[in-house]
Amino acid sequence: MTVIEAARALGKVVQADERYIAYAKAKEANDADEELQNLIGEFNLIRQNYAMESGKEDADQEKVRELNVKMQAAYEKVMTNENMALFTVAKQGMDKLMSEINTILTYSVEGMDPETCPSAPPSAECSGSCAGCKGCG
Repeated sequence: MTVIEAARALGKVVQADERYIAYAKAKEANDADEELQNLIGEFNLIRQNYAMESGKEDADQEKVRELNVKMQAAYEKVMTNENMALFTVAKQGMDKLMSEINTILTYSVEGMDPETCPSAPPSAECSGSCAGCKGCG
């Protein structure tokens, strides 16, 4: 099996994983949610107006503050939408899975045994050097 064949096989396994299935369903529900899509459109329009106004050399600071408040309110509406809330949780699960896969591949490229290397990235306290460290396991 070539590396590319293995990557394609891994892709199939990822698509069969419950986290991917939940993510795909949540994404589809988001895309089909007309109210959510309108809220996202409204948020993006306000964000564009905010960026344009705040980017002006002689920006009206009162207008910038007003647009910022509107943008935050629109963002809150988007994020409290039921489908978006479900999507956010599902995406976090997918992001964690992809991080674990990437960590294993990275350690493998660095010469570690793919069967025993950690699947979690090193903690923030990790210096990256494993010499004398017993923290990963």
